[in-house]
Amino acid sequence: MSADDRRRWDERYAAVDLAAGVGAPRLFAPHEHLFPTAGHALELACGDGRAAVWMAARGLDVVACDVSPVAIARARARATAHGVTDHCRFAVVDLDEGLPDGPPADVIVCHLFRDPALDAAIVERLAPGGLLAVAALSEVGAAPGSFRVAPGVLRRAFAALDVVADGEGDGEAWLLATKAQ
Repeated sequence: MSADDRRRWDERYAAVDLAAGVGAPRLFAPHEHLFPTAGHALELACGDGRAAVWMAARGLDVVACDVSPVAIARARARATAHGVTDHCRFAVVDLDEGLPDGPPADVIVCHLFRDPALDAAIVERLAPGGLLAVAALSEVGAAPGSFRVAPGVLRRAFAALDVVADGEGDGEAWLLATKAQ
């Protein structure tokens, strides 16, 4: 990722209000009962850590990464405020270089970040029976753009998984899928 992009994300996260709550990303909230309560979680492009801290509070050991050092500092502060630092590990990672090392994940969350170059690695990293929760900006209900996926892209990208629920509309696409045991 370019230095300008990293700087832009740093500026965005510098203004984050840590008093904001934690929880499943909005698109997945109606399905939060599907998220495991034990095991390992990986969150890609975690931002200020709201979902990572929510997963840790549910009982998961979470590895969460973002390209922004400011976002990671905010995520660590959020974990401390919610008493889950023992279950969260945050790292500054440029996902252009691939996924961070780690064990198979019982859940992988990738919310509003999309890099097709990571699709195979994400499927590979997901543990048998594990849940993938991925969301991206979409052309469905919005104008096409460089960061928007075309209709059906998430289903095609993760066709090796069993789709539990998905949707497209209002400029967003999301998918929940599990890996066969």
